[in-house]
Amino acid sequence: MLQWLQAVSPAFSVQCLPDVSLGIGRSQLAGLCSYTLKLKGGHDGRRLPKGGVLLRTTLHCAGRGLRHDFRRIENQKEYPQNVEFPPIQPKKKKKPYPVPLKKIQRDARENKRLAELGIEKPLEPPKNGLIVQDLVPVAHEVLDAWKSLIKGLSQLLHVVPAHACCECTEIHVAQTGHQIQDCEGSSSMKRRSLHSWIKASINDILVPIESYHMYDPFGRRIKHETRFDYDRIPAVVELCIQAGVELPDYPSRRRTKPIRMIGKKVIDIGGFAEEPKKQCNLSSPSSMFDLDTHGAMTRFPPPSESDIPNIAQETMTAYETVGKGVRELMRKYTVKACGYCSEVHVGPWGHNAKLCGEFKHQWRDGKHGWQDATVEEVFPPNYVWHVRDPKGPPLRGQLKRFYGKAPAIVEVCMQAGAQVPRKYIPMMRLDIIVPEGEEARLVA
Repeated sequence: MLQWLQAVSPAFSVQCLPDVSLGIGRSQLAGLCSYTLKLKGGHDGRRLPKGGVLLRTTLHCAGRGLRHDFRRIENQKEYPQNVEFPPIQPKKKKKPYPVPLKKIQRDARENKRLAELGIEKPLEPPKNGLIVQDLVPVAHEVLDAWKSLIKGLSQLLHVVPAHACCECTEIHVAQTGHQIQDCEGSSSMKRRSLHSWIKASINDILVPIESYHMYDPFGRRIKHETRFDYDRIPAVVELCIQAGVELPDYPSRRRTKPIRMIGKKVIDIGGFAEEPKKQCNLSSPSSMFDLDTHGAMTRFPPPSESDIPNIAQETMTAYETVGKGVRELMRKYTVKACGYCSEVHVGPWGHNAKLCGEFKHQWRDGKHGWQDATVEEVFPPNYVWHVRDPKGPPLRGQLKRFYGKAPAIVEVCMQAGAQVPRKYIPMMRLDIIVPEGEEARLVA
């Protein structure tokens, strides 16, 4: 039996036979592809409840237009139109594990089985104390981009207005602060949850996540009594140091022989090495001078008006480079984060300083609940509300469902004239029209 099914386009026709073919009304054929469809027809086969027949067949399709259509669908899947905002983790609850708990338990059982048999745990660089030579250029690139990011952001904050709430962690990049009532400060009830805005600093935009610097990450753990013997530096810088970057003021032990472990016990660490003493030289500047955000606003003067777009674009590129490099380094190097607070430690295991004051810290005697860290915990994006017109009226809380968000650094660079990467556009919700005038009153 022969049936003809007309497609949406008059140039296409489908002929349903035991050997089904597809005719395309085009003079030039660019390619051939096969697809499996389910068609209803009157051919012999198993009857369906509605009297139809389920026919599985392969259609041979040729045409240049179909190939472009599938490419367009792939691009839509890669960059969706709109995405939801990242969820806010509750303070009275432990953070979720970045690695599934089943996998953690399975690996622990395997390590225990090998330890009971007396078999050494197989370790690869950098888990065995050796550095990964292929990631040394990545670490240098991240460190250079980190310097450019601090310098460019310090210059842009002289010309781009940014505000911070003095009661909570809210940031807003515009001429005036927004009027969204979501302040969670101690005195927010007196202000009906409105924010108390002050001028923002670079530490408000680029959240300082610090970590203890250790000469030997596989050596003795940091105790609560000895925590002041170690310096605190940015976690990104410490990650680069352990990945192969050499800084004179912050040396790191470079092993030539790997460590050996059975289960959780280290049987050969190569001996404990004492950290070389620092040489106090006041004449030469410290190597951490350009890698820390402290005093960065005073070190770099305001840029000229003609240089602002170029500085904004360079800062945006540096921000992308740091994020991409940190993600690549963390695939190999271990970074631990507390499951309750924002503490981060770069190394195979966390420290023992009792400094956690978050949810149920009394039960843990102030110790941190260490787990594997994510990129957002080491290099937080710090999302802020996206403002389409920085000099326009302030954002209103009744219309916040029409507003988008973006990382604070991306918002600063965009208002300074930089091109926004495509991956941030879905969250900024640029295709949603914000109601105005009478329409805004009816919607609110």
